[in-house]
Amino acid sequence: MCARPLLERIRVPRIGRGRPRCRPDHVVADKAYASRAYLRKRGIGHTIPEKRDQQRHRRNRGRDGGRPPRFDREIYRRRNTVERCFNRLKSFRGIATRYDKTATSYEAAVSLASFLLWARSV
Repeated sequence: MCARPLLERIRVPRIGRGRPRCRPDHVVADKAYASRAYLRKRGIGHTIPEKRDQQRHRRNRGRDGGRPPRFDREIYRRRNTVERCFNRLKSFRGIATRYDKTATSYEAAVSLASFLLWARSV
C-alpha cells in the first residue's frame, strides 16, 4: 500500500507554538484503497465508497453484517479536483515516466512541476 508511508510523512506546521500536525482530518480515496482499519486506528476520518462485493457480503450476513460505513457523496465528488491535478502533473514527461532514480529527486521534480503549474494559474 503506497498511502501508508505517505500518511506517515505528513507534517503541517502550526501557527505559533507547538509541534507540527502529523495526522490529516480526513482522507478521500477510491474503492481500491482498502485500509479503512488503518485510518480508524489512527483516528482519521475517511470517505471511501464500499465495493459491491463487500456490500453484498454484509447484506447476506443480515444483522451480523453491521452498519454500512458512512459515505458522504458531496465530499467524494470534490475528489475530482485532486485527480485533475495529478493528470496535469503527468503532462510533465519526467514525472509521467519516472526518469529519476531516487525518491528524493522524483519528489523534487514533482515539487518543481507543482510550482510551475501554480505559477501558470496566477
